[in-house]
Amino acid sequence: MAKKIGMVLSGVVMVLLMIITTPSHATAKLLPTSQENPTKTMVDSFGRETPRGAVQGLLRAIAAEDYELAANYLDGRYLAKTQTPNREIVEHLVVALDAGGKLYPDLQISHASEGDLSDNLPSDIDKVGELHLMNEHIDILLNRRVTDDDMVFWQVSSQTLSSLPKMTTHAQTLSERLGLSDDTTHAQTKYWLELSALVLLVTVLYLAINLAVWILYWVSKGLYTTLTKKPFRIMPSVIMPLSLVVLSLILPIIMISVGVPLTLRSSFGRIKDIVAWGATAWLMLRLLDGIFRRAEANSLKRGRPEQVSILNLLRKVAKALMIILAVILIFGNLGFDLTTGIAALGVGGLALAFGAQKTLENLIGSVVVVADRPVYVGDYCKFGTYEGTVIDIGIRSTRIRTLNRTIVTVPNGEFSSLQIENFTARDMFYFLHDLFIKRTADLAEIERMITNLQEFLATHRLTNHEWNQVWIKQLRQECYVIEMRAYIDADGAQDFYAKQSVLILEILKFLESYHIEHALPSQSITVHQNHDQTTPKHEKTPKT
Repeated sequence: MAKKIGMVLSGVVMVLLMIITTPSHATAKLLPTSQENPTKTMVDSFGRETPRGAVQGLLRAIAAEDYELAANYLDGRYLAKTQTPNREIVEHLVVALDAGGKLYPDLQISHASEGDLSDNLPSDIDKVGELHLMNEHIDILLNRRVTDDDMVFWQVSSQTLSSLPKMTTHAQTLSERLGLSDDTTHAQTKYWLELSALVLLVTVLYLAINLAVWILYWVSKGLYTTLTKKPFRIMPSVIMPLSLVVLSLILPIIMISVGVPLTLRSSFGRIKDIVAWGATAWLMLRLLDGIFRRAEANSLKRGRPEQVSILNLLRKVAKALMIILAVILIFGNLGFDLTTGIAALGVGGLALAFGAQKTLENLIGSVVVVADRPVYVGDYCKFGTYEGTVIDIGIRSTRIRTLNRTIVTVPNGEFSSLQIENFTARDMFYFLHDLFIKRTADLAEIERMITNLQEFLATHRLTNHEWNQVWIKQLRQECYVIEMRAYIDADGAQDFYAKQSVLILEILKFLESYHIEHALPSQSITVHQNHDQTTPKHEKTPKT
């Protein structure tokens, strides 16, 4: 069974890896590309070919306070229709974004020229954030446009620009609240002052959250131990990553409320996302360690040491997957294109899936043996042509000590598919013996003996009421074959053999009061002697 599951799992892994490594080609067939249009694709000089590029370019222009450059990232048709100067429109948008704007992380913004086609919006519209101003909720939308020479670029849509409130007051920034800067401060200097104030704010918030989590930990520990009278299983090692996770959750709300500008929020938000994913992975690793340590302790407490190795393997696999996921998300937030790396992993995974099929089979066999529990360590069992005591159930194989004191190592993939007879799991032992009584015994005496022997077995102190029977099994030429069946309660094979000897001796003593004889094996040899003597005949010699 494990072999079949291993083969199926290997096939599934290969199919999934093939799917992972071929999405770009599949997508290329659905979208217009240079293969369909041999002309060279025009490149936008402002980097607006994708929604993510348009957002990043707009933020860079706003951070540099180059509002003329920032106007190129707004819908040109809206700017042409309105009578308001471009600079005022950009300033109005910046004030609104600083007051309550929230842009999506880079990973949530499409990096394809056609945008996100699965967001239930028109194909030329992408949502990249939200604005919350007082009681108003405004979606930050980008509009896809195509020039006459087939150049694709994205801009902030006229729908978002026209939905901005007419009057938006400039909120005080964090550095202005702390008295570190004012309206006359140079932009570059003000940026560093804002960054310093934000670092100070984050430090104070982390210390406050860490203290609150410690207090919550000790209060929870005291209440749990008092009410349940059991030890508190959560280790203090989870406090630091938990504090970082809580900080990353509330920091975006705090930054908006204290007036951190959108450009700084976006730049710092990337660092915040990296710390958040790292702290989440760190917290999950701590929790996995605690959960698996508890499971391993319970396995040892219940006398199932064979589960420890499997639990250890599962813990390592879970931790490896958690680390891989965290690394992918962190590098994605840093702006790395992981397509090539994932493709390389897919090719290597295909080779690994082909080469590790037997290993996967044995690993699955280990899980089957532990989950199905046909045997435990210490059980005496029979499998195939071998029988002996199980001394270890490992990740790859099971080891059994035979009656000859040798050790047989069987791969778990093969072991799980064998027919296993567990002698230790039986609840009672089978007593089955035959009596051979000579045919010279009187039939009435035989009948009386069988009746009394039946009662003797049924009421004996060593037998139970499961099955007690004495009957004539066979009639032979020289004897009656009388079979005795019973079950004996015993703690093991040695205890059973000792009780069986006692029962047999008492049966033989019981039979001494009957006029019967035990038939012994005998062999008759009959010699036949031939007394006829053959007289040779005289033959005449022919004349020559």
